[in-house]
Amino acid sequence: MIRAKIITIGDEILIGQIVDTNSTFISNELIKIGVEVCEILSIRDTKDDIINAFNNSIDKFDIIITTGGLGPTNDDITKDVFCEFFNDKLIHNQELLVHIENLFKNFVDNPINDLNRAQALVPSKALLIENQYGTAAGMQIKKNNSFFISLPGVPYEMKSMIVNSVVPFIEKEFNCPIILKKTLMTYGVGESTIAKKLKDFEDGLSKNFKLAYLPNLGRVRLRLSCRGFDRTDLEKKMDNYIAQLFEILGKIIIGFESVNSIESEIGKILKKSGKTLSTAESFTGGLISSRISSVPGASSYFKGAVVAYDTNIKQNLLSVNQNDIDLHSVVSSQVANSMALNAKKLLKTDYAISTTGNAGPDKGDSKKEVGSIYISLATLNDVKSYEFNFGKNREKNIKKSVNKALELLFSELLTED
Repeated sequence: MIRAKIITIGDEILIGQIVDTNSTFISNELIKIGVEVCEILSIRDTKDDIINAFNNSIDKFDIIITTGGLGPTNDDITKDVFCEFFNDKLIHNQELLVHIENLFKNFVDNPINDLNRAQALVPSKALLIENQYGTAAGMQIKKNNSFFISLPGVPYEMKSMIVNSVVPFIEKEFNCPIILKKTLMTYGVGESTIAKKLKDFEDGLSKNFKLAYLPNLGRVRLRLSCRGFDRTDLEKKMDNYIAQLFEILGKIIIGFESVNSIESEIGKILKKSGKTLSTAESFTGGLISSRISSVPGASSYFKGAVVAYDTNIKQNLLSVNQNDIDLHSVVSSQVANSMALNAKKLLKTDYAISTTGNAGPDKGDSKKEVGSIYISLATLNDVKSYEFNFGKNREKNIKKSVNKALELLFSELLTED
């Protein structure tokens, strides 16, 4: 197994000022070529932290990739730390300086200064990695049995360097195994129920195959992975196991992650049938419509949304009856039904989905307890209401309700398809 470690350098990551998306991208690219990322570490912009991270990584990992700390300002110290760790010194690289000057000449309005020119100072032992889009070159140095690769933290610069330089180098240097992964998306059934159904399936997996469960608020991803050197054999077994999963789990599988999101599957059915959809959302605040409209081509079937967060908007725009509110509360199946039916009428669609509920932390205008959720579907000839209680956590209530609404809509469309 080829072992890799990713080290992200920057105080801004540790204080939560930015999200570390670089590690996710690098991990995905390494897995594609059979490199196993065994550890991801975020550290401060200090010499001691970087040196300690390097000392704790050498000879334990075949590849150590760092991002960040290569900029022109005083807090960017990665090059200096590289020199100390590898007993090296900074030298001027004329070819790199010409590249930096051309970038400023062609793409930067501000004049180049001495800090920018200092980017052409690099460790003498380092093999430089070209940065087409920025002034900070990447660096590669081998010590003992470990390759250290340093890349800038700017995502679009780093991504280009990983794809065009780092991955080809690793493929040339190492005899990489083949790693295949496929992730199925399931909705509506809990992790433990699925695991019980798949016990015999898991017991029958080849030793080089592994099934992982990734649950998240009303949906469970099933990731099947394998490792080996015979791609044809791996793909044949993978296809066979995937077919078994579809046979065992049936309709709770909506497709493959990143290929068949549930919103894209909803879109396919609506597009094929020529039917249209609208939404009327209260506590979900437009998140359902955001998911639906995120699919390319959604304008052919998704006509619009009403975010009726306030009770007055429910009454004045969606014509919710005051008597229903007085008798049943604004959080009720009656109000949810009215919202769905009137959104369908207002926006002239074949289907409509609505939400109303107490997400928390307070009851608001409703008499119902926090966690009470109602989702209604106005279908071709009917309206159906569903009641749920997802607990008292506001974020969980909202996210799980969005997933549940999409699941209910998907199931309804499959029934009528």
